[in-house]
Amino acid sequence: MTKKKPASLVEQLRGATRLAVEATRSVTDLVEKMHHTIGGGPELLGQPLLEVTRLLSAPTYGTIRGVTKLVGAGLDLALAQLQPMLEAAGSDRGTIIAVLNGVMGDYLAATNNPLAIQMQLRSGGVALELNREALQAQFPKGDRLLLLVHGSSMDDLQWLRRGHDHGAALARELGFIPIYLRYNSGRHVSENGRDFAALLEQLVAAFPRPLAEVVLLTHSMGGLVARSACHVAEEEHQAWRKQLRTLVTLGTPHHGSPLERGGNWIDVLLEVSRYSAPLAKLGQLRSAGVTDLRYGNVLDAHWAGADRFANAGDPRGALSLPQGVQCFAIAASLGPGRGDGLVPVDSALGRHETLTLGFPESHQWIAQKTSHLDLLSSAEVYAKLKQVLSG
Repeated sequence: MTKKKPASLVEQLRGATRLAVEATRSVTDLVEKMHHTIGGGPELLGQPLLEVTRLLSAPTYGTIRGVTKLVGAGLDLALAQLQPMLEAAGSDRGTIIAVLNGVMGDYLAATNNPLAIQMQLRSGGVALELNREALQAQFPKGDRLLLLVHGSSMDDLQWLRRGHDHGAALARELGFIPIYLRYNSGRHVSENGRDFAALLEQLVAAFPRPLAEVVLLTHSMGGLVARSACHVAEEEHQAWRKQLRTLVTLGTPHHGSPLERGGNWIDVLLEVSRYSAPLAKLGQLRSAGVTDLRYGNVLDAHWAGADRFANAGDPRGALSLPQGVQCFAIAASLGPGRGDGLVPVDSALGRHETLTLGFPESHQWIAQKTSHLDLLSSAEVYAKLKQVLSG
């Protein structure tokens, strides 16, 4: 995997400008299509006024697209002049970019937009150099690696919540070396899993000392990415897989989230009427990563060759937990039958009518009166993690 230089804030804002321009063009296309649909006359009669409507409206929509293109170019030039001030902007930009990648990161990556997050292994908010000398300088002692994998629309810095970071705390108390993955959560889970596996192979090969163990601690979508990476490592006989001792998932939608399934139904309902059908495209802005959360896709075969917006039912076959690894599932619940607000308890614990993952009963635990995000800061959750990883 070729390492890319991180985009500057100016490049990121130019990317945002380009994205806004392209989005405006897309909305213009939608409005134009609706205009043609409504103005074309009754469908029963073959929409006799459609060609007239297209002819009369074409100059208007052409002008909108032309102005949009010029505005985008002008903003690019203006942003270049503002570099000194923009580089001094606050730290919130990371959160905003993470959310943007979660929502439409596949599009950003496909169009080489500078806002697209490039996958990195990080420590202290800085990307690691995966060579022996740099790793020796960064980690002069220790042989227990703790890899932390964040959830959808988040990044590595958001493991710190309400003054607490599970990784930093486990490093202090149990001697782990915490290393954080940052990735574009809008890409397909299986694509991120493949790249994560490759990065882990580089890390383990370059580490300056023999490792006693590798532990994966994951939150939300991160658990799916980790399971996908384990599958790739097994298929390709990667060395790091032999070092993996423990996998812990926090609030991972192993069998999907009803919120994404609800979004999919909105697409279906919009397409019932020919007048609202063009608006279904707006629902389809959500990323490949988001649609993978509908059922908990972890393999290419779960999505390849299919329309990811079609209401086609659960496409998955069985994928077992990694063999020879201690696997733990921690769910959260706000109350009876409520789940954590995003992920149902059964999904987080890997339970399913036909595709149950088989976490041992003693390896399943529910954090009561806890939300999806509070899994990251809960004292009770941390105590459970410490207990699990002390053994």
